[in-house]
Amino acid sequence: MGAIRATIRFPAFILASLAVYSLWWLGSWIVPNKQLWRQIAFHWWSRSFAVIAGMEVEVIGRPPAPPFFLVCNHLSYVDVPALRLAANGIFVAKSELKNWFLAGTMIETMGNIFIDRSNRRDIPRAGAEVIEKLSQGEGVILFPEGTSTKGEVILPFNSSFLEFAASTDLPVSYASLRYATPEGGPTPSERVCWWEDITFMAHLFRLLSLRSFRAIVTFGEEPVADPDRKKLAAILHDRIEEVFIPML
Repeated sequence: MGAIRATIRFPAFILASLAVYSLWWLGSWIVPNKQLWRQIAFHWWSRSFAVIAGMEVEVIGRPPAPPFFLVCNHLSYVDVPALRLAANGIFVAKSELKNWFLAGTMIETMGNIFIDRSNRRDIPRAGAEVIEKLSQGEGVILFPEGTSTKGEVILPFNSSFLEFAASTDLPVSYASLRYATPEGGPTPSERVCWWEDITFMAHLFRLLSLRSFRAIVTFGEEPVADPDRKKLAAILHDRIEEVFIPML
């Protein structure tokens, strides 16, 4: 049954993504407020993914209002639609995604920021772009672990990603993310988290075989600021770890 479900959902997701992107592209020629139109399209895409995949998003706490800079633990590409439905923001994505067929173009045109995490010289450029997006009223979301995990622990945060926030005394909001699947079935680590050596398409097909699952996003109460990037990274890691529930 799961394979049949995924076989139906997979092309539905591809078609929905193409439809949203096409509507955004057509509207971008006539809608005066390009930023608002892009935000609406990003929300539509995230909502379409949630409906097709059977994902319910549960929000605990109060999401920050744009403009904001928010960090969160990273479990899967599913984090993007889950967090986008919980908070109105764009993402800092690894530069490799830019080369993905069609998806790279869509990610870029939705206003997301690419960063080459293997090149430390690219981090200041990305930080300046984050500041620019914030000045335009955008919310920006970053995954400082640098990679997705299976949800057992939260990896140490890469403090270099927070250098621009520390140097500008920028308040940083934070959130904890986890997933839950129906009892008696596959665990979220097995189906939702993307940590194995498996292609995106193969993992997506496996994810779409689930009948349903929940994304639980817990927002912190107050933003954090510190002029020392290493201290800032450590504080944010501890705050998220306090409310994070491991997925075993």
